[in-house]
Amino acid sequence: MWKLNLVVLAAATTLAGQSPKYGVGRPATPEQIRNLGVAISPDGSGLPEGSGTVVAGREIFKARCSKCHGEKAEGAVGPTLVGGQRTLATAKPLKTVGSYWPYATTVWDYVNRGMPFDQPGLLKPAEVYAVVAYILNLNGIIGNDQVMDAKSLPKVKMPNREGFVSDPRPDVGNKAKH
Repeated sequence: MWKLNLVVLAAATTLAGQSPKYGVGRPATPEQIRNLGVAISPDGSGLPEGSGTVVAGREIFKARCSKCHGEKAEGAVGPTLVGGQRTLATAKPLKTVGSYWPYATTVWDYVNRGMPFDQPGLLKPAEVYAVVAYILNLNGIIGNDQVMDAKSLPKVKMPNREGFVSDPRPDVGNKAKH
């Protein structure tokens, strides 16, 4: 149901577009609207074909991501993507891919949908796998030679995977862990 509502909302946005008064925005293309309904789950359902390596990701990151996230993802204009391990329970937690994110598939989905910031959705699936491999490698989560694809990415054990709890409210369909 939510996918249908999202498509209806996106279609309405396409028809309305952004008011020319401010000179920003543009109507969404049919492809952009279709892609709004695609979601990648923690188990990897929905991941496309393709694969990427740390080496390829380093080059793509340098060209497309480093201007915002820094050469080694240490943060610049954009947020820090590395470090922060063992800081979540401190007075100054650093929430990064390596310390906070529970699933590698969520990283893939975010990079795919929202990056690069100035051209979201620009990267092809293989490029997204490569960038995610590079970021995971910088965080010490995967090795230099590991290839990320639809089969290997969901198997990556993120450091904070057990740091989230189920929502106990009866209306969301999850049972709290006791």
